[in-house]
Amino acid sequence: MAAKKGCTAGQLALACVLSQGEYIVPIFGTKRRTYLEENIGALDVDLSAADLKRLDQLFPKDAAAGPRYGEAMMTLIGKAP
Repeated sequence: MAAKKGCTAGQLALACVLSQGEYIVPIFGTKRRTYLEENIGALDVDLSAADLKRLDQLFPKDAAAGPRYGEAMMTLIGKAP
């Protein structure tokens, strides 16, 4: 979808977050000015209602739910369930 829109995957992701409403603001970190400029390019990505619906289908709200690390790593850092 990003290629079809002529943007990067990161710009598409930021554009999606930006489209969620005026009180939702993505906070992104960056190391270089070029990355900052790329992120700002997300403001120029036009997402239609159909685009947003498709993104919701591809990436449901709970798709990234779960622990940050696997059980073995959680044990190593003292956060085992």
